[in-house]
Amino acid sequence: MRDEYLLYINGAWIASGRVSEIRDPADGSLVTRVHMAGPAEAEAALAAAEAARAGWGKTMPDLREKLLLRAAEIFERREGELTELLIRESGSCRYKARGEVLGSAGVLRLAAGECRRLHGEVLQPICPGQVSLAVRSPLGVVLGITPFNYPLILAIKKLAYALAAGCTFVLKPSPLTPAIGLEIAAVMEEAGLPAGVLNVVPGESGEIGDLLVLDRRVKMVTFTGSGAVGKAIAAKAAGQLKKIAMELGGKNPLLVLRDFDPAQAADIAAYGAFCHQGQVCMCTSRVVAEAPVYEDFLTHLVRRAEALPVGDPGREETRIGPLIRPEKCRELQALVDAAVAQGARLLTGGRYDGPWYFPTVLADVAPEMDVFRQELFGPVTCVSRAADTEEGLRLCNDNSYGLSAAVLTHDLEKAWDMGLRLEAGMVHVNDTTFLSGTTAPSGGVKDSGYGREGGKYSMDDFTELKWLTMQLTDKKQPF
Repeated sequence: MRDEYLLYINGAWIASGRVSEIRDPADGSLVTRVHMAGPAEAEAALAAAEAARAGWGKTMPDLREKLLLRAAEIFERREGELTELLIRESGSCRYKARGEVLGSAGVLRLAAGECRRLHGEVLQPICPGQVSLAVRSPLGVVLGITPFNYPLILAIKKLAYALAAGCTFVLKPSPLTPAIGLEIAAVMEEAGLPAGVLNVVPGESGEIGDLLVLDRRVKMVTFTGSGAVGKAIAAKAAGQLKKIAMELGGKNPLLVLRDFDPAQAADIAAYGAFCHQGQVCMCTSRVVAEAPVYEDFLTHLVRRAEALPVGDPGREETRIGPLIRPEKCRELQALVDAAVAQGARLLTGGRYDGPWYFPTVLADVAPEMDVFRQELFGPVTCVSRAADTEEGLRLCNDNSYGLSAAVLTHDLEKAWDMGLRLEAGMVHVNDTTFLSGTTAPSGGVKDSGYGREGGKYSMDDFTELKWLTMQLTDKKQPF
């Protein structure tokens, strides 16, 4: 962790003169100072990425592979210090921060493997003497915009596969957690990444967001964040027909059927709802339980929520740390109070102490309540009762979001049926909604966005598919 972070542009560390103080969400203490990019620095980053595009795109796959593997080793070597930075900059609990660092090393290794699997296809010729091919080429300059909640691994999931595909990258990390984005640059520099291939420019969206998104050198925008911001980015990028990948949050339902043990269901729901203080796009923000297990499930869930250690995120045993901003606690409190006024039962939580919001369970949540539909992004889960499986499915799908969903049942026929009918980009049987696989197609439907990240699905996004033919014999033209 450094006392001050400069911007990383064209292989050099650049001072901008605009310095932001990054403070610990837990106690408000100064973590570090970070230089923030303005229009001039954003333009320099784009120019560097464009200048490096041709050379990096021609780099042999085995060299890209070796570089990504070296980066993975550096992340593992620096696990301790990067874990501490995540704890202090983002309020991550130690178990989550450590997992994010080691998970990022794993993503880099998987991306390294994809360098050698970027295959085209031999097609059937359409005339004698023709060779017909489908070939993949690097897309070019990619812009990655990442959020505060998982600022390391969500950036690596975009960056690693883009580099593996031969693209250059401009990373705009969240202004709430910019230091970890600049540490990514330090790791990649140490690994030997050529100048200009990666450029990291934290800054306020209002100052540099449009400049980056609308620049014609950028061939793709990959974004993880709020629906409102994502829709605005998509509208702007669509005017230039840029490729876009958007993960825009969710209101993710866990459907508990009557044959499933309610105590086990509560364990699954508690992890999904309260991991990283519920500041997770795939968190279990809704539970729909069938009537025969509804009250038992609530009893167990309340017990699990009240047993979670709340406090200093640096302590090994802590499971609930601070929210990213103290004012978020006040916003959550207003939503919980409104839900209770509308008829929801507050079973536990519903209070905060400084930046810590206690794990909260709201029962009897109905579709007409705001909390039934709104993404809360905090440690609050909303539980609804369903008379039967069909009503449960209807309640789960009654939402504009469609990121992740889960169903708990030992009935194989129902599991398969619900898996196909739940309106989400990711559906899990007998597990949490908060499940991430680095080679799986991660992404949502409806207002949760479009495009998929992970493994070969990312490689498809970061490449252009071209039909290439070669006529090897004389061919008579129609005229």
